Amino acid sequence: MKQCTAVALLPPPDHVLALSAPEHRPEPGHVLCELGEDHEGDADHATMLWDEGGLPGSAVWVRWNTERTELAPLPWCPALDPRNDACGLFAGHPPGHSWEVADPTDEAITRVLAAQHPHLFPERREGGGA
Repeated sequence: MKQCTAVALLPPPDHVLALSAPEHRPEPGHVLCELGEDHEGDADHATMLWDEGGLPGSAVWVRWNTERTELAPLPWCPALDPRNDACGLFAGHPPGHSWEVADPTDEAITRVLAAQHPHLFPERREGGGA
């Protein structure tokens, strides 16, 4: 499944603006939704901003829709893939664990790099990867 392409522009928090020098005001930054592309009807868009140590509820996510944006500490999804890798999304996320969601930009960059430098991507030669 492809990754959602929703983007949000987040203004810097008020306390960061208050601490910044007037001639060096921080700019708004963009975030890209990390969920699978078909979640829009089921859940808000979401991306993780930071994690404070992997403890339950230690990851801070920004969640947004057309009406609001909020920061929320959320626990990690407990699911593991067959290689025993943990899902990189929050518990209760819409369908598509992180290993099932493909970032189209990352895929495009990898294709170009693999064509230019095949020795760096041996798994693409052996298994015929994407």
